[in-house]
Amino acid sequence: MPVNTLKLETHGHIARLIMNRPEKLNAFSVEMWDEMRALGAELVANPGDIRVLILSGEGRAFSSGIDTTVFSEGIGLTAPSKDESKHEDPTVDSILRTQDAYNWLEEAPFATIAAVRGYALGAGLQAALACDIRVFTHGVSVGLLELKYGIMPDLGGTQRLTRLVGPGKAKEMIFTSARLDGEAAFALGICEQLVSDEELEPTVDALAKRIASQPPLAIKNSKRAVAAAGHLPLREGLLVEAVGQAECLRSADMGEAIGAFIEQRPPVFRNA
Repeated sequence: MPVNTLKLETHGHIARLIMNRPEKLNAFSVEMWDEMRALGAELVANPGDIRVLILSGEGRAFSSGIDTTVFSEGIGLTAPSKDESKHEDPTVDSILRTQDAYNWLEEAPFATIAAVRGYALGAGLQAALACDIRVFTHGVSVGLLELKYGIMPDLGGTQRLTRLVGPGKAKEMIFTSARLDGEAAFALGICEQLVSDEELEPTVDALAKRIASQPPLAIKNSKRAVAAAGHLPLREGLLVEAVGQAECLRSADMGEAIGAFIEQRPPVFRNA
């Protein structure tokens, strides 16, 4: 699909989605949310050979947050069709559909990695939080600053940050509009790896290649089961785990993994 604010590059099993408004430090506009939501829906419905997607920002920042011109232009996506509406309150509906610009990163059948340098503030940090794994550079500045504008994080930030750092620390960060550096973010568990700016690309590329070499059905079902942990009662989470494992046990990829191990060769998985 044609896009103006994003770039999608695919190399083998690895895709890179680049937020492409460097002159605005990749701040989110209504157009950018529209395009990210539509592109994400397309990638989830038709992932093709993608096993890992890296989300990054063009230039010196991941994303500085919301483009303040949105406040004068109107917050939210373009008006929905009748079938697309999610809520009778038009403001709630607009927010729910904007959330879908990020939700697909968590719900996709492939792994998602946020490669973060510079700034990840507000809407930018919320995009990173939607990814499965985050790699930050030492020089980052991250935070949910929405209260400075008289609003609250509404693109998944209250939910996903709480999962990572717990309710007390999430409230402290949100209530005070705190900005954290890389060391503090890493110590809290907001990112999984912390590297120098020069190491960001090779680190993320190596991680993506390692994940892409794993059986994709097992990645998909492990991702689904981990997402259920702590949010479903234990027995329901165990059912998610068991259903995913049943698909893996019946797959040709399991046979390939065992055959490759016996024959001491790299496996060739076919997502089947």
